[in-house]
Amino acid sequence: MNREGAGDCCDMRGMLGFLILFLLSKKPMHGQELAGEIANRKGEKKPSPGTIYPALKSLREAGFIVEEKDGKTIVYSLTERGENALKLAKRKFVKTFFGIFPE
Repeated sequence: MNREGAGDCCDMRGMLGFLILFLLSKKPMHGQELAGEIANRKGEKKPSPGTIYPALKSLREAGFIVEEKDGKTIVYSLTERGENALKLAKRKFVKTFFGIFPE
């Protein structure tokens, strides 16, 4: 691995949907608010709209989230199906990663 790619070992792109569902389980948010929360958690710059909005579209098409207009802003929130998907994803995450970090 070259020096430029050294930070790529822990890329969270595969975790984006899970992270969005988790954040929306706390409160409804608009896209830029989600991007800001993700940036805060990762300690990096905000994900681009080209990353966030396709993920939101996928989650909406799967029935996990709904969107509601608040003026010109679209606010996303979890559906019951999304809540159930998040519960299942949390169980799978714990099962997969349990024991990685020493106690």
